[in-house]
Amino acid sequence: MDIIKAEMRNPATKAKQLRRSGFIPCVIDGASLKESLCVQINLATASQLKRTKRKGSNADIEVDGKIFHTLIKELDYNSMTDSIVHISFHILDAGKKVNSVADIVLLNKDKVQGVLEQIQLTVPHAAQPEYLLDTVTIDLAGVPIGTTLRIGDIPEFQSDNIELQADPGNIVLRISDKKRVIEKPEEVEEAEEAEEEKQE
Repeated sequence: MDIIKAEMRNPATKAKQLRRSGFIPCVIDGASLKESLCVQINLATASQLKRTKRKGSNADIEVDGKIFHTLIKELDYNSMTDSIVHISFHILDAGKKVNSVADIVLLNKDKVQGVLEQIQLTVPHAAQPEYLLDTVTIDLAGVPIGTTLRIGDIPEFQSDNIELQADPGNIVLRISDKKRVIEKPEEVEEAEEAEEEKQE
């Protein structure tokens, strides 16, 4: 996505009124700013942003001719009304680490010969702006049954430029030859046994 065009907004204008006018309220904050910037972007731009980006993605925003390199901190979305409510951006300062999350994207899931279970959907980490991970793609084509993939096994998270904020031993996914049997709580089993005895 190209540079996002934004304009300053009147903080006194109610968010609901702003959205009715076809704009989405946003805020830009960061250590380099004396105070947060209250801005607005048009609905079409916000909708494209939601389709192509996510929380933790980088985004360049232009306000009054000045470009800010930012990270999407929050993208509030109302699923009930299918509408974007508010977007928060955080300025990325060169040389300073920032917290983010990387989405785990699985390719060729239909080629898996077994039962695929994805446990980790995102991986929190910290890095300088140029090393932040937006998404990490894992190709499952040819991955055998019995595979267990942990965060620490993924090359992108082995980089010295990435500071993991999750246990590298956490399981991202595993492939088994059959579905695992979910054990029932002992009290449930006892109740079922008692019911069966009644019916005999």
